[in-house]
Amino acid sequence: MSENGKQKLRVGVIFGGRSGEHEVSLNSAQSVMRALNPDKYEVIPIGIDKNGRWLTGDVIGTLTEGKSSQHATLLPDPQATGLMQLNEGENVGITAVAQLDVIFPVLHGPYGEDGTVQGLLELANLPYVGAGVVGSAVGMDKAIFKQVMTASGLPVLPWLLVQSGEWRKRPYKVIEQIEAILVYPVFTKPANLGSSVGISKCRNREELQAGLDEAASYDRRIVVEQGVNVRELEVSVLGNDEPVASVVGEVRPLRDFYDYVAKYVSDDSELIIPADLTQEQSDDVRRLAVQAYRAIDCAGLGRVDLLLDVDNGRLYLNEINTIPGFTRISMYPKLWEATGLPYSQLLDKLIELAIERHEEKELLKKSFESTD
Repeated sequence: MSENGKQKLRVGVIFGGRSGEHEVSLNSAQSVMRALNPDKYEVIPIGIDKNGRWLTGDVIGTLTEGKSSQHATLLPDPQATGLMQLNEGENVGITAVAQLDVIFPVLHGPYGEDGTVQGLLELANLPYVGAGVVGSAVGMDKAIFKQVMTASGLPVLPWLLVQSGEWRKRPYKVIEQIEAILVYPVFTKPANLGSSVGISKCRNREELQAGLDEAASYDRRIVVEQGVNVRELEVSVLGNDEPVASVVGEVRPLRDFYDYVAKYVSDDSELIIPADLTQEQSDDVRRLAVQAYRAIDCAGLGRVDLLLDVDNGRLYLNEINTIPGFTRISMYPKLWEATGLPYSQLLDKLIELAIERHEEKELLKKSFESTD
């Protein structure tokens, strides 16, 4: 019970996962669990190791130091909305560990941010923070995201999609196709990965070959995007049916671009909050961010990344991160802090939005009865 006598909400925080962003997820989850108000919430850590094994208990210790934890799982059963322990050995079977009121996924990348875990939570009928299956999947897939932006009349840079299999079988044909449509420099990106993992800036054919190889090692689909002289802008969006945008931030990496090392290893990137923009530019950025958020049916939260062309002043949508980095120094919470919403209150709001969306879905009909 909390101090005011109300039952604490039992929040299952899911983190780790089978992706190249596993370590980033651990950092985000530790920050979230420390900041959740212990007077309001009972936190149940749920970790997923790199092999996909679900764990509870001292999960951080297990995933970072090899300590032992309970093998656990969630069942796709609305009648069993709890965390289950998988017993092995003589007592093989499943026993309940803890009931759950809401799930806070802090999973980055495939098998977590892409709609897969969200699908399990829908089957289990559990409220959860963040976008649903569709919004998560579209936000994760850079190619489909760009197609949805174009269909919605929102601006994206010139780009094309390359199948990894086609690249391996017919590399010269792929190179010729790219060079016929785009000019150097170009960026090569795995279609389904975040945190700038597997992204390369390619200034010539040799670098393009290396960039395609790198991206193909992470995904079966590769986005090749036109490189331009841009400023990198980021906006945090919050809400369900009536999303709102934070102040605009800018990332100025000292490296060639805001890659994984710049984000998580070195501290040589400059994060400017608020970005040095005119009021009109700032309004345009925030408007585009909300339009993109709505276009993919995002919910709860999303960090929208945009590019401002320095040469002509045009804005382009780059991507939406439906589960952005969530350490205290990550851009998503920092932008809300600058807008007037502190970290712990932001977590409160996200949990409220998760429960609100779940309650609205519970009002929908789940069967059809003919009146004939």
